[in-house]
Amino acid sequence: MKDVIIWGGAGHARVLREALPPSDFQVIAVFDNRPIPSPFPDVPIYLGQEGFHSWQASRTGAGQVHVCVAIGGSRGSDRLFLLEWLQQQGMQPLTVIHPRAFVASDAKIGKGAQILAMSAVCSNATLGCAVIVNTSASIDHDCVIGDGVHVGPGANLAGEVRVDEYAFIGAGAVVLPRLKIGRSAIVGAGAVVIRDVAADEVVVGNPATGL
Repeated sequence: MKDVIIWGGAGHARVLREALPPSDFQVIAVFDNRPIPSPFPDVPIYLGQEGFHSWQASRTGAGQVHVCVAIGGSRGSDRLFLLEWLQQQGMQPLTVIHPRAFVASDAKIGKGAQILAMSAVCSNATLGCAVIVNTSASIDHDCVIGDGVHVGPGANLAGEVRVDEYAFIGAGAVVLPRLKIGRSAIVGAGAVVIRDVAADEVVVGNPATGL
């Protein structure tokens, strides 16, 4: 059984734990930068990097510890920073694939990615590090998804879409084929994207237009 820690103590932590088969993984600690209660009654929570170092110093086991970063929304750069920092502390990034998700045999999945229940990652898609493909989202063939991207629940990316680092695709959004979503762009919930979206641009509506 693999020991796992989760950084982030809100709802996404519960989603991640549910995606980890209890016969294979054991969540042993939660960390958050805010003083909040643990999302799990059987797992202690620690505050920030100071709490992490205290926990690490008190560990009695010598085995490898895996880590998931439970920070969603448009905070992809924070998620990637934490994943890399925790790796420097000796933690092993865990790629989470829910048992009820579909991932094509030729898809390429980066370290620390999270592919959640009922989602699909199709043929020849490439996902970077710390990508979230949320519940019932779909990434069609030949898409290229950059580090730290979050594809929200029920969002659909058609074939050959490119999404650059840290972009956020809101719940239920649709991106038509062969379009590009720029770095740190935000596509609002339910938007239908029919043109390229520039870096840092925010688009909403059907058809999606800038704010």
